[in-house]
Amino acid sequence: MDITSEHPSGTTHAMERESLRPDCGSCFALCCTAFGFARSADFAIDKPADAPCPNLDQDFSCTIHDRLRPRGFRGCTVFDCFGAGQSVSQQLFGGISWRAAPDSRLDMFAAFKAVRQLHEMLWHLAEAQEKTFDAGAAREAEDLRLVIGDLARGPLTGLLACDLDSFHSAVRTILLAVSEEVRAGYFASGTDHLDAVLQPNADLAGANLSARRLCGADLRGSCLIAADLRGSDLAGVDLLGADLRDARLDGADLTAAMFVTQPQLNSARGSSRTLLPPGLTVPPHWLEE
Repeated sequence: MDITSEHPSGTTHAMERESLRPDCGSCFALCCTAFGFARSADFAIDKPADAPCPNLDQDFSCTIHDRLRPRGFRGCTVFDCFGAGQSVSQQLFGGISWRAAPDSRLDMFAAFKAVRQLHEMLWHLAEAQEKTFDAGAAREAEDLRLVIGDLARGPLTGLLACDLDSFHSAVRTILLAVSEEVRAGYFASGTDHLDAVLQPNADLAGANLSARRLCGADLRGSCLIAADLRGSDLAGVDLLGADLRDARLDGADLTAAMFVTQPQLNSARGSSRTLLPPGLTVPPHWLEE
């Protein structure tokens, strides 16, 4: 199955993934309002949840958008809503902003937080469906995608009442099964002294993993903060939920890495020489650096 394979609905994986990309111009700045953050290396100030960022303009644009990193708001450049912003703003709330209808504010912010999670699940399920050779697993992924997609589209009452944990669990089961299937085609256990450390949830902060063939390693949930992966081959590597903040990816080959997201790449360091999975883009700050 490739990224252009068709769904029963007649759409393609590529077309559906396009709907999971942010369209900030069609959103009421929900990422700048719904989530809170604490002053840190990623944010220059404290901001409570469900409150507008002080840098937010009346037209829902950011007054320092072109200077976020030098002004201390690196975290804003890392975030990706997986298309939840425009979906909630334009579909669930009919294009009426929380400023125009203040009573909708808390429901809109709560819906955004939920839809963002559901859309990320859809992104991963699409990849699982593309990569598995197991027809049964592909059907399970497709069935779950249809359920999650319907839920994300509303109605609002059902969305706000849904048990997100149960969906996370169901998605995780499918992703783990597909990961094991795909990685089995790459990894020969016991052939490298790194086998003992290339494990799920491993602490590999600052590790030197450069210029290595890491194919088929299971690094889901691992801490790879500031790890050196320059020039390494990550084909078949499961990076689901891995922390790639400041990881060095220059020259690394991630074209066949599994379950990589745009926020992970946005938090890392790379260059135009970094090879990315289909559908993901080089973050602007990589080229600036």
